[in-house]
Amino acid sequence: MIDIPLVDLRAQHEQVADEVAEGWAEVLKTTAFIGGRQVGAFEAEFAAYQGVPHCVGVANGTDAIELALRALGVGVGDEVVLPANTFIATAEAVARAGATPVLVDCVADTGLIDVTRIADALTERTKAIVPVHLYGQAAPIEQIRAVVGDLPIVEDAAQAQGARRFDVPVGGLGEIAATSFYPGKNLGAYGDGGGVLTKSDELAAAVRLLREHGSPRKYEHSVLGFNSRLDTLQAVVLSAKLRRLEGWNTARRAAAARYHELLSGVDGVMLPVTLEGNLPVWHLYVVRVAERDRVLAALHEAGVGAGIHYPTPVHLTGAFESLGHKVGDFPVAEAVAGEIVSLPLFAEITPAQQDRVAAALAEAVR
Repeated sequence: MIDIPLVDLRAQHEQVADEVAEGWAEVLKTTAFIGGRQVGAFEAEFAAYQGVPHCVGVANGTDAIELALRALGVGVGDEVVLPANTFIATAEAVARAGATPVLVDCVADTGLIDVTRIADALTERTKAIVPVHLYGQAAPIEQIRAVVGDLPIVEDAAQAQGARRFDVPVGGLGEIAATSFYPGKNLGAYGDGGGVLTKSDELAAAVRLLREHGSPRKYEHSVLGFNSRLDTLQAVVLSAKLRRLEGWNTARRAAAARYHELLSGVDGVMLPVTLEGNLPVWHLYVVRVAERDRVLAALHEAGVGAGIHYPTPVHLTGAFESLGHKVGDFPVAEAVAGEIVSLPLFAEITPAQQDRVAAALAEAVR
């Protein structure tokens, strides 16, 4: 039985339960379930936290990426560059916008997009690039900018709420950014939710229009849009959690540092690497091991809720078979996918739990 979970949402909820209950009671009293004042309040709070003027709440993180791309004018016939090592939603959003995902391999030690390979992926049809801030640390956006010039950068910041690159918060490093409030994220709702962040008044207005059926006002539809709104109940949860996010991220950093200490001398375990200039928020603590599936099974047998993020690179999924790739096209991403293990990490994890995780991992790789 798993008794050390990958993430403990129950422990997190206990810290905000009273505040959420009070906020939900107000929503239930006013019945402003869609577009209640709490949505605008959260958008303003989160934008300020991320250091940008605009946050537009949407239904989920996948929609956030798609709407960001559409706001930039990405559509049929265009290409969008992104890493092969990412959750499928990054590529899925590109395809849903009508564009073609163009994949780039990753760097072995961080799993982030390999900047040295981006230039080869650019063509006359390239309309944007979507670097992924993976596992809680930022991609090197300034290095990417040096390669792509004025090509729009859409940050996939779903795993990096509160992370910084050279003291600049993610979400403000490119033209526009997308994030997810899926429950397991550092800032997670009690259901699906997402947000689009930008410094641009024009892009923010475009996303707001698209998320509301293309409607600037009721029953007037100037463009073809979508139904993708963050609901009021989720905004209440997110505001309550946002007030605690900085402390939770600090606790995650301390837990990551402790894993480093516990595992640094364990043969057969490759520890995660933080890029110079990054302040990560450790959404995931991902190690690499040989015989990953055996090691993962041993951890589960020991009660440790380890996971894999992610077991299959985008180009090897059935969903993107049409891209025409094969095994060996992105060798680093493929190698990483066969070796990674995500260890339990959450703000409330105890030293005793981490001791057990480290001991179980050391035993499993012997």
